[in-house]
Amino acid sequence: MPNSVIIRLEEVYKIYGSGETEIKALAGVHFTVDKGEYCSIMGASGSGKSTMMNIIGCLDRPSSGRYYLDGEDVAQLSDSALAHVRNRKIGFVFQQFHLLPQLTALENVTLPMVYANVPDRERQARAANALARVGLANRMNNKPTQLSGGQQQRVAIARAIVNEPVVLLADEPTGALDSHTTQEILNIFTELNQSGMTVVMVTHEPDVARCTRRIIWFKDGQVLNPNMNPESLTQLQTA
Repeated sequence: MPNSVIIRLEEVYKIYGSGETEIKALAGVHFTVDKGEYCSIMGASGSGKSTMMNIIGCLDRPSSGRYYLDGEDVAQLSDSALAHVRNRKIGFVFQQFHLLPQLTALENVTLPMVYANVPDRERQARAANALARVGLANRMNNKPTQLSGGQQQRVAIARAIVNEPVVLLADEPTGALDSHTTQEILNIFTELNQSGMTVVMVTHEPDVARCTRRIIWFKDGQVLNPNMNPESLTQLQTA
């Protein structure tokens, strides 16, 4: 496997139920993501993109097939091993911010490092640096209720990148934001990618997908187009 490949999926199936109730949420998915890419996974509701996100994020495992993350076959790891991979190699950003309301922005960002057993002084320094990267150097001591939705999502992004993951995985990260704030958040993802971070975004919004460099288009549990140019999105939508 080339060293540049961070994500490789080979004939991945995800099947729920059996017999007459069997549902193939994923049916033979194969694609790769290279280090430093900025791509989006897109498709209609029920296309399999959310199931794919759970597998890429090591929140679930395929029924069959192989999934290599940073050169390691993680498809059939135990729950504890998957949790370890998630903490070391994947940063998550979700539509809902999932911040702890009783903690400050700085304290929220330090949490992943607590589970990674990073010393306290280093946790504080790295959390402060991550918040500065997303433009919140002056909001570190604010609690979530003292922050706007866009600022809360910035805290969530800082938390996602503080362990320097090999992949930043964003699931509908702008779904709860207005259009102006959406653009601000997308600008942050672009800046992170330009700094060398691999970003994979799951979205159903064409305007969001167009901000990425490549679109992986899902339909009926399969990859309809693994290498779609964002500018050609309108053509495929009408297909």
